[in-house]
Amino acid sequence: MRYRALVEYDGTDFAGFQLNPGRRTVQGALEAALAHLSGGVRLPVDGAGRTDAGVHATGQVIAFSYAGHLTADELTEALNGLLPPDVAVRDVRWAAPGFHPRHAARYRDYRYTVWNGPRSPLRERTSFRVRAPLDTEAMARAGLAFIGRHDFGAFGGADPQPVRTVFVVRVRRRGDLVTIDIRANAFLRGMVRRMVAALIAVGQGKIEETAIATALAERRPAFAGAAAPARGLCLRRVALGRRQERTSGEHEER
Repeated sequence: MRYRALVEYDGTDFAGFQLNPGRRTVQGALEAALAHLSGGVRLPVDGAGRTDAGVHATGQVIAFSYAGHLTADELTEALNGLLPPDVAVRDVRWAAPGFHPRHAARYRDYRYTVWNGPRSPLRERTSFRVRAPLDTEAMARAGLAFIGRHDFGAFGGADPQPVRTVFVVRVRRRGDLVTIDIRANAFLRGMVRRMVAALIAVGQGKIEETAIATALAERRPAFAGAAAPARGLCLRRVALGRRQERTSGEHEER
């Protein structure tokens, strides 16, 4: 039977989602738990996003095949009993044969969290502390340049097809907490964190709001390839269903 599930993880102590020999990864932890339930047989886990080291998730989607006798609810309980404390699964359910979450994804939602206040060890585990005051209104205006279908080569790793469609860029402040939400059909390697670094630079007054649109048009590494730290980034949602467009060679934030 083919199953799908939602996965939440604290990425701090992981070398990313994808298997990496000799490194601790989320996929590795999930496959180890499934192997324990399958007599030691490796059951490959497919993810919707290949998040990088230090990146978190509350809404990662995975799929796997399982031939055992446990029901979906029993699988949820059994996996959570075997997984380490920084990974959990929920909403395990049947899926269509051949289902792959990356191919089925219509869009992904990422949130980047900035702590714009005094030192806070707990908050800084999953956010990036910026000491200087941020002009979030300027950041919001600058973020509009990202919306639409563009060549994002200036804000991502090398890719033969760097065109992506960004649907939403939303910057909000609540006290000392600043959140940057970005929704797109897919992302180039490093794209979200490079976009965020540019928006933070705008908020600090280091670059003009119009510099983002200029950098997009130039199609060379923007702002010397500056990227915000991974710890502030979280994959919040993967929307599944029929998609209007497909982008080959898709990557997720790394």
